[in-house]
Amino acid sequence: MIQASPETMRLLLARRSHPAVTLKAPAPEGDTLEAMLTAASRVPDHGKLAPWRFVLIRGEARERLGEKLVEILERRDGPLSDERKAQELSRFALAPLVITVVSKAGVHPKIPVWEQQLAVGAVCMNLVVAAHASGFVAQWLTQWMAFDDEVSALLGLAETERVAGFIHVGTPSETPAERPRPELSDIVSEWSPQ
Repeated sequence: MIQASPETMRLLLARRSHPAVTLKAPAPEGDTLEAMLTAASRVPDHGKLAPWRFVLIRGEARERLGEKLVEILERRDGPLSDERKAQELSRFALAPLVITVVSKAGVHPKIPVWEQQLAVGAVCMNLVVAAHASGFVAQWLTQWMAFDDEVSALLGLAETERVAGFIHVGTPSETPAERPRPELSDIVSEWSPQ
């Protein structure tokens, strides 16, 4: 039987994204990271397809990936400004851990692609919540790299795969500002037969 969990409800009501620029070490690892990835994967999954996978980016690989982003952009557009170069070099180096959630959603005889994509989105959100529940914080980002074929290939994605999100995870260095949330009266309606 399911029991009420006021602690879980408090977590959901208080959870906030922490900007990646405010994250510092340590990041989850070992059993904690494994539990987070397991929790992230416990989503509604019509057909039990598990249309997602994870690519971890941590340690020196974060800086190396930034160097590769600069190489890609300069090959396409020519030299970057110092400001833009610094931005690209640090994209994956801000948080001590970046978990790439990869969507493997594809055509299936019974399960619509849209349902698979929704499951992958749920994985991303479960991962953010699992980070907070584990004593860390997170931010779910995409940015240009998530939609770039060359970056996808660099990360080892197949041509049929897409980045659903880069989940930046770490320890907070400051409290994030609260942002406005939608008023329920603006987003809730009740259907009734006419």
